[in-house]
Amino acid sequence: MNTVRNTVHSFAAASEEFESAWEKPRNTRFELPAVDVNEVLSNRYEISKPLQLTRRMIWDMELKKAWDPATYIPYVVSRNYSWGRHSLDDGSERFLRELTAQAWIANTSGPVFEDVFISHTEQKIFFLGRVELETEAGKTIRTDGFQPLFSVEHGVRGTEDNPFNTWRIVILTENNDRRFHQPFEEMAKAGWLPGFLEIYIEKDLRVKLSRKQH
Repeated sequence: MNTVRNTVHSFAAASEEFESAWEKPRNTRFELPAVDVNEVLSNRYEISKPLQLTRRMIWDMELKKAWDPATYIPYVVSRNYSWGRHSLDDGSERFLRELTAQAWIANTSGPVFEDVFISHTEQKIFFLGRVELETEAGKTIRTDGFQPLFSVEHGVRGTEDNPFNTWRIVILTENNDRRFHQPFEEMAKAGWLPGFLEIYIEKDLRVKLSRKQH
């Protein structure tokens, strides 16, 4: 199993670690097409009242999901605990989180440890996979290796009135493993809003959604 030493202390360094992993041919990477959230909302959903999603809303969703993924991605995460949130010298934020998450390509779940870096300026968040973390009590906890380490980038781009949601993942595999592409390809082909955005719209914006059937 790949290991990554926890030596990142700035958003720029987090970005560099992610991009370095992304460029390694042996790793498995996938980038979802950027989602034009208002276009998809208009074309694919019935809604209980008019809604125009803004870039500020999408970023608010990303921040809430980063801290509390069990609420916003319960179809992947069954339990989470986040701690140690603090500001860095470059104006970004950092915290740690421990998840119990569904494996990407196996019918099992296990612990996922992540070092999280948030740039409010760039409106990007990096979730860097870790083999071990130190808890608030100073105890070292380790994953059980139930699947390869992975890192994810979430982000928002576009204008305030026409935002796009972005997502990409790099999995630290020994060889590029296309089995991991399947769930992401299915997400892209389905053409819905990301599940976490559906949850945010209904939970936080109090707008009921129903998917249009074709």
